[in-house]
Amino acid sequence: MEQLFTAGSLMVIGLVLLGLITFLYFVPLGLWVTAYFSGVKLKLMRDLVGMRLRKVPPAQIVKPLITAHKAGIYLDPPQLEAHYLAGGHIQSVVNALISADKASIDLTFERATAIDLAGRDVFEAVQVSVNPKVIETPAVSAVAKDGIQVKAIARVTVRANIERLVGGAGEETIMARVGEGIVSTIGSAESHKAVLENPDSISKVVLAKGLDSGTAFDILSIDIADVDVGENIGAKLQTDQAEADLKVARAKAEERRAAAVAREQEMRAAVEEQRARVVEAEAEVPRAMAEAFRSGRLGVMDYYTMKNIEADTSMRRSIGGDEPSSSTE
Repeated sequence: MEQLFTAGSLMVIGLVLLGLITFLYFVPLGLWVTAYFSGVKLKLMRDLVGMRLRKVPPAQIVKPLITAHKAGIYLDPPQLEAHYLAGGHIQSVVNALISADKASIDLTFERATAIDLAGRDVFEAVQVSVNPKVIETPAVSAVAKDGIQVKAIARVTVRANIERLVGGAGEETIMARVGEGIVSTIGSAESHKAVLENPDSISKVVLAKGLDSGTAFDILSIDIADVDVGENIGAKLQTDQAEADLKVARAKAEERRAAAVAREQEMRAAVEEQRARVVEAEAEVPRAMAEAFRSGRLGVMDYYTMKNIEADTSMRRSIGGDEPSSSTE
């Protein structure tokens, strides 16, 4: 009996503890007491138990609510619940509202939640609005009109614009516009020396272009942190152009040489063809003479007369300095 009584007692104690844990889970008495003594009036069943039933962690609503109340900002629990269910960050929004209130920045709960849901860190935005942020651009290279490359690094001081945080461009756009302005300013300079002597002219020209239009920031200043001379791009381009022209000239010369060689080969082929025809014609002479002897059209005396004429002609050519032609036998 004692063993049964002991087992039954343990079961009852276990059920009581389980019921107590379940009750405290759905009825967070600790949070309700903390909120009550912090001055935040919450309904135990309607607010806290309702949050559990709506699958909203009460601690993530009550603690920011207490923080805001202590800072003099009064919010309704349903507003925080709705923002949490929409995927927002309650603590970040409350911190941003407190910082904005202390810095006398006009920031409503609706705008803060809109900024948060837009994917921006609203608390960081308020901090940047109070304490401006410095953005350093990478080295921007540009070429002055004299062909010398100039490299510049700028530090851009920006302040967050609360009104344009929703829908405004971010830091990447600021850096891209500043880089474009630096390139344009250096490119319009007559000489790289003018840029080196007066680097603040770059910041003045770039700042006057209103590069913060349509962005989530206001540009307060643009300071040139470093200016350095790079390569002589103009001379390099001229050298590359000269090399390209030389290659073109060499190609054209090679083309002309190849054409000349082809013409020479054609002429040699033509000469060889003519020589072959002459040899073929000379080969026909003995046969023609033999045929003339056989047919009686050419006599012996006629032959010797022709040989004498050839000899005389050869002698005259040798006296005149011409190379004698080969005689036909």
